Amino acid sequence: MSKLFIAGEVFHGAGTLSELANIKGTKAVIVTGGSSMRKSGTLDKAVAYLTEAGIETKIFDGVEEDPSSATCAKGAELMHNFQPDWIIGLGGCSAIDAAKIMWVFYEYPDADFDAMTKPFTVPVLRNKAKFIAIPSTSGTGTETTGLAVITDREKGVKYPIVSYELTPDIAIVDGEICASMPAHVTSNTGLDALTHCVEAYVSNIDNNIADALSKGGLEIVFDNLKEAVENPNNIVARQNMHDASFMAGLAFNNAWLGIVHSLSHQVGALYGIPHGASNAIFLPNVIRYNAQATNRFPDLARVIGKETAEDLAQAIETLRSEVNNQSAIKEFGISREDWDKNLDYIANNALVDPCTGFNPRVPTLDELKAIYNACYEGLVYAEESVTS
Repeated sequence: MSKLFIAGEVFHGAGTLSELANIKGTKAVIVTGGSSMRKSGTLDKAVAYLTEAGIETKIFDGVEEDPSSATCAKGAELMHNFQPDWIIGLGGCSAIDAAKIMWVFYEYPDADFDAMTKPFTVPVLRNKAKFIAIPSTSGTGTETTGLAVITDREKGVKYPIVSYELTPDIAIVDGEICASMPAHVTSNTGLDALTHCVEAYVSNIDNNIADALSKGGLEIVFDNLKEAVENPNNIVARQNMHDASFMAGLAFNNAWLGIVHSLSHQVGALYGIPHGASNAIFLPNVIRYNAQATNRFPDLARVIGKETAEDLAQAIETLRSEVNNQSAIKEFGISREDWDKNLDYIANNALVDPCTGFNPRVPTLDELKAIYNACYEGLVYAEESVTS
């Protein structure tokens, strides 16, 4: 028997933020990032809708990109003092992911963060509060996933915290909230959603529903991402990308991801490379690597009118260029000397990343290093580049 894991209720479409007015409860904490949700007026609207519902609200803002466990502890302290029955993550994936872990520490003040880095070890939640996710970016699908990515600043490591307990109770997928998103964020996050579609489809977990969502999400991204980048006020394209992000999130919440994410987590933590940008660099070469172990890539290629795994890899490289994303890790100003110094460290961390266990091909350390090196230079990965 299989179970479909999805947010308990899903409201999607332009203007669905107003569903907050129908929430039943007494207190809510809204967790958000810097100032974009305040500047756009979305935060004020959310508070107004909650006030209409008779819910008292406090705000925890300033969640940084790649949120840390220390930030999560601060948010949990506010929650301990306020005792909300709703926790709301509003904004980009960083705000929502941080809110998820704050939720854990609110309900379990003595929870061991290191222990939770092992998949499916988060304790049972919803003893004190339920969770609402309202994304402002169209990429991670965190509004319907049991995943939160948290960074340990001291170790320079990103930890994907994996547990179905973290799947939100309510997801609000409102494309209007994305209208103020800058072009580079639209591009990065859209390519992240594309990566989710590809990795979920070829993961070592068979799931027909995830497969259909992956194919559908991939088609929507190819049809709408460039338009959303070039014409940010096109709410139809914005909503389409928001829906594709949700579909991709739902797909990988049930089939999980692979080594694109394992590789990306490390360069994001150590070098601060935006997650979607690094995914888009690694994805074509990981397709080439994984094509040796799975025959599923042609299925995805045919969705966009192509035939082979290599066709798919090249189509992604073309889309990446069309939306002005980087094609090599070195374009982020990382010197070869610095790269070589850290290569063993990041490759070892990628090897033990939870996502690696769902990849269709079991990688060796030397293979991950070869993929890393090809992507550092912006070269096509080749099997003969692996050294041992």
